[in-house]
Amino acid sequence: MRKLAWFAGIIIVILVIFNLVTFTVDETEQAIVVQYGDIKKVATEPGLNFKIPFIQNVQKMEGRLLSYDIQPRELITADQRRLRVNNYAVWRIENPQQFKEAFNARRDIAQTRIDDILYSDLRNILASYEFNEIASGERETMLNTIQETSAKKLEEYGINLIDAKIKRADLPKANEEAVFNRMISERERRASQLRAEGDEQSKEIKSDADRQSSVIVAEARREAEEIRGEGEAKALDIYAEAYSQNVEFYEFWRKLASYRRSFVKGKGKNTILISPDSRYMKLLSSGEIQLPEAEVQTDEKETSEE
Repeated sequence: MRKLAWFAGIIIVILVIFNLVTFTVDETEQAIVVQYGDIKKVATEPGLNFKIPFIQNVQKMEGRLLSYDIQPRELITADQRRLRVNNYAVWRIENPQQFKEAFNARRDIAQTRIDDILYSDLRNILASYEFNEIASGERETMLNTIQETSAKKLEEYGINLIDAKIKRADLPKANEEAVFNRMISERERRASQLRAEGDEQSKEIKSDADRQSSVIVAEARREAEEIRGEGEAKALDIYAEAYSQNVEFYEFWRKLASYRRSFVKGKGKNTILISPDSRYMKLLSSGEIQLPEAEVQTDEKETSEE
């Protein structure tokens, strides 16, 4: 029985000594070993670690992402409008040694410092933007600039600023209605300007289209006249070549065509005075051609004059 008690005592002593010389780091933690105020070791990986008992102390820190809602504050934009901004920050302890040296591993002090730096950068950058730009697509670029600027300043404290965004940006109650009315007027003015520019462009497009249409029609008419002239010239060449093969027949055909236009197509409505022995009446006087229902009157005076 005494041996069993001695054995149990030895086991307990071993466990106590083991606990004094070792410490474990969880997956969600980071740890530093401090000896007389000096940092001797930094443990960022999970597992079993060793220390000197009674001389070295272990101080653990959070290894996960941390979020911090910054208190709403009023800021002034470039167009002298007041905004009540509520933003947040997502951060992580990147370098436990620097974090320990800067804030003694206290998260509340670190958050106060993050608050001061973010507010300072937010105030300076918002002062270069107008309210309409903050409320529009420019806000994303502005927030990225704030996050990058603040992250560089927080690196020296062992803090990695992962994200910094604006949750809300509200106007003071006293100015809210006036600002909204001003925004409505500005949008209406811009809409009117765009409509006027659209009407002007429409008139320019229609005028250009009409001009191009006139040019195209004139060009088409010119080409048509050229083609018609070329066709008529070719026709005359063909006629001349055909008629030159039998000149007498061509003269006979031309006289027939003249008689048809003068006597047949006229249908008695016109009176023609010609000499019976003129060359124009040669075919009719010879009896080779008869024109029914055609009246031919001769004038003796005109015959004697000829």
